[in-house]
Amino acid sequence: MSTEPLKPTVDAEESGKPKKNKSIDSSVETDKPAKSSGWRGLFEENAFTVVTAVALAFGVRWSIAEPRYIPSSSMEPTLQINDRLIIDKVTYRFRLPERGEIVVFYPPARSVIPDSTKVYIKRLIALPGDRISIDKGKVYINGVELQESYIAEPLNYQLPVRDPRDPNACPNCFVPTTINPEPIPSFTVPPNNYWVMGDNRNNSLDSHAWGFLPAENLVGRAVFRYWPLDSRFGDPNSRGNDK
Repeated sequence: MSTEPLKPTVDAEESGKPKKNKSIDSSVETDKPAKSSGWRGLFEENAFTVVTAVALAFGVRWSIAEPRYIPSSSMEPTLQINDRLIIDKVTYRFRLPERGEIVVFYPPARSVIPDSTKVYIKRLIALPGDRISIDKGKVYINGVELQESYIAEPLNYQLPVRDPRDPNACPNCFVPTTINPEPIPSFTVPPNNYWVMGDNRNNSLDSHAWGFLPAENLVGRAVFRYWPLDSRFGDPNSRGNDK
């Protein structure tokens, strides 16, 4: 969605020259144009303020933070359908993303993605240079099992695929160009890229299907869940700091 900044235009009728309010205690003179009466006068007095406020609100939305809602179940149980969130769009200008954070991004253009112009929300699992492996329902980063109390259920696929005949192999999974054979077969996240996954691992269109996420595609991070008002109110990352 795109939006153009509002450009307020104020038309004011003048009846002669505005009077100057002079004060012996001030060196500043304030011009006060003649006021119109009724609703028209009220509109003329407040139109600029209202339009300016709206313009600033849109400016804040698109440059600092913005509200978002959850349209799918891919981040359950952490985020439910129709949850409302605030997305911070400033932090990543000053520091790099961290593992475990819930991020919003534009997915790369891949055939498995219906529309890459729509933002996705997933959890950041692996950083540039990390070695990742998915085996026996668990995720390993640099050979160490990732403790994930926030996922819906263990994964029902493995990566990288070692034997296409294996019933646990993922038939439509991302295929890395280079596989590290030992001690556990893995692949490495390239520079300026990340690996993201939904908490509902077996029902999420994420990196396991389309690969690495370019850093430039990041929009921001989820920092506050404000609706509905239940036990999950607050920081959605609070359950995502497992190492």
